[in-house]
Amino acid sequence: MPKNTKTEKIILGIDPGTTIMGYGVLRVSGQKANMETMGVIDLRKYGSPYLKLGRIFERVTGLIESYLPDEMAIEAPFFGKNVQSMLKLGRAQGVAIAAAIQRDIPITEYAPLKIKMAITGNGQASKEQVAGMLTKMLHIREEDMLPYMDATDGLAAAYCHFLQMGRPETEHSYKGWKDFIKKNPDKVKGNI
Repeated sequence: MPKNTKTEKIILGIDPGTTIMGYGVLRVSGQKANMETMGVIDLRKYGSPYLKLGRIFERVTGLIESYLPDEMAIEAPFFGKNVQSMLKLGRAQGVAIAAAIQRDIPITEYAPLKIKMAITGNGQASKEQVAGMLTKMLHIREEDMLPYMDATDGLAAAYCHFLQMGRPETEHSYKGWKDFIKKNPDKVKGNI
């Protein structure tokens, strides 16, 4: 199936998680964005962390096959006090990124504060405030809202990326492994 024309773009947004992972898909036509879908990947029934990671890879790959995104926006892990939680979240994010890299989808990472700032104008906004702004900006009906804020967080990552389009690349934007290596020669040792 051919890629979308330059006037139309599909953005997949991911809010990484090891219990509930949120996602949202935007269709961008010119300067207008419309929600295609949003949802969650529920990982609570999987006891093993490795089964969870496998399921994340399967589901993100499935989303990519279904919606054929041109780009992926993903929320960066935040730095918290619980190191184990940060490691688990980083693994979940890495697996989602690997699914996109496998399909040569450019990935841009956004800090949670940047996403909240882009959507609400307040980097300290609550999940509810972010969801409320998205419902207004994207004209999402109340009955289409999900009980999990992780879904709107995934959609927020995609919408933040939409708002950044046309601006200079962010510092963590890569088009694949080769692009990462080219932009980070100091982080790569030996020949590949």
